[in-house]
Amino acid sequence: MGTGSKVFSVILRLSELCSSIIIVALLSRFFYLMRLGSDGSVSGRLIYVEVISCLEIIASIILVFPYKYSFYAWPLDTIFFVCSIVAFGLLADLNSSCDSYWYWNYWGYYWGRFWTVAPRVSITANVVDRAGCGSYRAILAFLFMGAMAWMLSAILGLFVFIEIREGRETHRASAFKEKFMRKPNQAADPETQQ
Repeated sequence: MGTGSKVFSVILRLSELCSSIIIVALLSRFFYLMRLGSDGSVSGRLIYVEVISCLEIIASIILVFPYKYSFYAWPLDTIFFVCSIVAFGLLADLNSSCDSYWYWNYWGYYWGRFWTVAPRVSITANVVDRAGCGSYRAILAFLFMGAMAWMLSAILGLFVFIEIREGRETHRASAFKEKFMRKPNQAADPETQQ
C-alpha cells in the first residue's frame, strides 16, 4: 500500500462521490417537479437509480480515507460497479436520444413543467421538444463515469489486498527502512559489516 495507491484511491473515491451527488441532485429535482404535477407516478427505474446513488454517497464518504479497511472493501466496490452498470442500462434502455415516447411523455413533460400548459394526453413530441434532455444525458454520463470509478477502485483494492496478503508490502517497507533509515556511523564500522 504505497503512496501512489493511496492517492489514486482518494481521487477515485472523490470522483465516485461527486458523480453520485450530481445524479441524486438531478433526480431529486425531477422528483420535485413531478410532485408539483398532479397526475404522475414515479418510475421504478428512477427510484432504483436514486437509491443506488444515495448508497454510493454513503460508501464513498466512509471509504474516502485511504486506510487498510478501505482497500479491503473491494468486494463492495465490485457490487457498486455492477449496480451502477445495471442502473445505467435501465435508464439507457428507456431513452438515450431524447426522442422516445417515454422521454416526451414522461421526463420532458415533467421537467419542462408542461402540466401547466395542457394535460398529459394532449402533449406531443413537438410541444415538449428537448426539455430536460441535457439533465437526462448528464445522469447517464455520470452513472457511467461513477461506475468506471467503482470498477477502478475494485481493481486497485484487489491489487493492494493481494499485495498485503502475500506480504510484499511488509517486506518492501522493511527493506526501505533498512536501506534508507540506517545510521551513517554503522556503515563506517568494519566490525558490523561482517
